[in-house]
Amino acid sequence: MGYVAIKGGETAIAEAVKLLEFLRTRDNTASPLSTEAIQNQLHFLHSRVLSEGGLYHPELASLAIKQSAGDTLEAAFYLRAYRSTRPRLGETPLHSGKNMRLIRRISAAFKDIPGGQMLGPTTDYLQRLFRFELLDESPKHFRKIAKTWLKEIPDEVLPTTFPKVLDSLRQEGLLPPVTEHHEHPFDITREPLVFPVPRSAALATMARGETGSVLAIAYSNMRGYGDIHPTVAELRVGYLPVQLQHPVTSEFVEVGEVLMTECEVVSMYEAQENEDQPTFGLGYGACFGHNEVKAIAMAILDRALQKGIKHGSQSPSEDPEFVLLHIDGIESMGFASHYKMPHYVTFQSDMDRLRTTQKNFQEGKISE
Repeated sequence: MGYVAIKGGETAIAEAVKLLEFLRTRDNTASPLSTEAIQNQLHFLHSRVLSEGGLYHPELASLAIKQSAGDTLEAAFYLRAYRSTRPRLGETPLHSGKNMRLIRRISAAFKDIPGGQMLGPTTDYLQRLFRFELLDESPKHFRKIAKTWLKEIPDEVLPTTFPKVLDSLRQEGLLPPVTEHHEHPFDITREPLVFPVPRSAALATMARGETGSVLAIAYSNMRGYGDIHPTVAELRVGYLPVQLQHPVTSEFVEVGEVLMTECEVVSMYEAQENEDQPTFGLGYGACFGHNEVKAIAMAILDRALQKGIKHGSQSPSEDPEFVLLHIDGIESMGFASHYKMPHYVTFQSDMDRLRTTQKNFQEGKISE
């Protein structure tokens, strides 16, 4: 089979792009989605793209969702591509989840926690039944819901921050103490992953990993390809104040806040040599946006990777190289999508080899 010259390639590509735009706008009766509508009405989708894109820019995350027609991987790709063009103006100091302005806070470890449980916005207690009235939701009713809820807010002032559940466990000696030494965070956007990598590199990679990939590998560990069966000590969703050093006064000032999800899990201890006393193992997960499943799965993987590094990996979910090189959605999508590109030459070679092998087999030159 010979090669056939292809004509009109650039024209076909241009028309394909136009067709994609046609699919987005073909409903002449609909109004275009605003970035505000995407951010507010598609809250969890928006949060997922913020996290996987690795750039906290709510407006551009909405634009990415709109431009990609809802493809989360493509949307995250847009954010990362944009981030790579921006200069780095400075670095923030270390921030603590204690300072979050919380909208949700729960613990599966204790019924009563300092400050109390705060259910906040969640789908945890919903029956997965369709609300068919949303098929024809009137703008008047839509706007009335939020106004009604705001009127029923109690007048008493709620605390802006709450203590950490882990603090009480540390006071009892059930968790290892916090060390004052802090390693400089590994920058995965500027340094390649050359294994072994520090824990900060693993956490950063998982923080912007693809939600489904992080969940799938963590699930494999929970099912038996590993043995991390954690308890959620605390799950927090809220707005974390961000500080930067003032260029004139050198004082740290608050420059804004980011919506974050943070999860801390504890798992049963293991008796180990050269240890003063056994303690619970700790796993940590945090990501941009409101994405609880990812934060929990990330915390489980963090604990699994720590165990794998210390004792040798017994399963894929405990192998840092396996986990960290397979959870990035952009990398995975790129490798899978590249098979759509022309492979004419390599496939011609495969066909030639197969035809030669078949011919030799038919002539008895090779046996079964």
